[in-house]
Amino acid sequence: MATEAAPAAPAAEPQYDIPKECKAAVIHDIGPNFTVKVEMVPVPEPGPGQLLLKLNATGICYSDVHFMLNDLGAPPMSFFGVKSPGHEGAGIVVKVGENVSGWKLGERAGIKPMWDTCQSCELCWNDKETYCEKVVHTGLMVTGSYQQYVLSPARYTTRIPDGIPDHLAAPVMCSASTMYRSLAESGLRPGDWAAFPGGGGGVGIQGVQLAKAMGFRPIVVDTGDAKQTMALEMGAEAFVDFKATEDVAKEVARIADGKGAHGVFVTAPNAYANAISLVGSRIGAKVMCIGLPPQEANCMLQIPPGQLISRNLTVKGTLVAGMGDTAKALEFAARGALKQICEVVPVDQFPEAIAKLMRGEVAGRMVIDFNA
Repeated sequence: MATEAAPAAPAAEPQYDIPKECKAAVIHDIGPNFTVKVEMVPVPEPGPGQLLLKLNATGICYSDVHFMLNDLGAPPMSFFGVKSPGHEGAGIVVKVGENVSGWKLGERAGIKPMWDTCQSCELCWNDKETYCEKVVHTGLMVTGSYQQYVLSPARYTTRIPDGIPDHLAAPVMCSASTMYRSLAESGLRPGDWAAFPGGGGGVGIQGVQLAKAMGFRPIVVDTGDAKQTMALEMGAEAFVDFKATEDVAKEVARIADGKGAHGVFVTAPNAYANAISLVGSRIGAKVMCIGLPPQEANCMLQIPPGQLISRNLTVKGTLVAGMGDTAKALEFAARGALKQICEVVPVDQFPEAIAKLMRGEVAGRMVIDFNA
């Protein structure tokens, strides 16, 4: 008589040897003359409701540079005792604090620009949690992803699906999911033209890929052969080099049915001055403001109210993505609609990577590999 096999024992959770110190990019002299040094810092201990993540990769976002320069008009990192910015981290859970359920050691996880929200206000209940009055900004108010071992509230930590490499997942935490939010809020429909001034940068090129996947027709306005090659490879139907084109708005209108873009997605602050011109004569166009300019920058959108009325034009701003937007962006990455567009460098080259970004020499995203 056959006997039933005994049920298999559950797989044991992996065990991790957590060091007392880890590498981090530490910012000194926050302000116009800041410096970046890679130093050893203490590994934090997770408190109740928290996870300890070991990051394998972090993206470098220009918002981090704003925090280092302290040019956004907000309290500086030092006000909160933070020395390491960053908000695009991808890694694994290596320790779980008390009162945490639903997370296991070894699970893949990421941290985003918003570290946590109150989750009990009207904004949090209505898909606007990134505007929550009690929001905690990663890399500004708490230590960010420039440090390899970081804390993250379990309730606001993002799960990273298998099959998405860390070098791709890290930029999704901010740039791709932020672009998804703006594209979704624009209300554009498949077949509409979407213009991306500054679209060769790390945020814009993620938007180009997502726009293509959502059925839009991307046009990138930027400059340089490297950015042109990348933009066309990532799905742009056209590239307009603003340095080589006499009338950029006229060229965009020519490409977009002789009228202009249905939507303009501004990721580069210096592109605000001419953003509205890219809609041309298009009725009902949307200008989506994404890139955050420094406080002293004179980035103004100049347009008479009569033009807004007569052209049914909408100018709208969107902030970074919430949990749902990040999950959607990861879905696009999982099915291959988002490809790796980053230059990967080892952690010891953090200072050089930030300097390169500030000089405008990065096509796509810059990602730090903590294990390299």
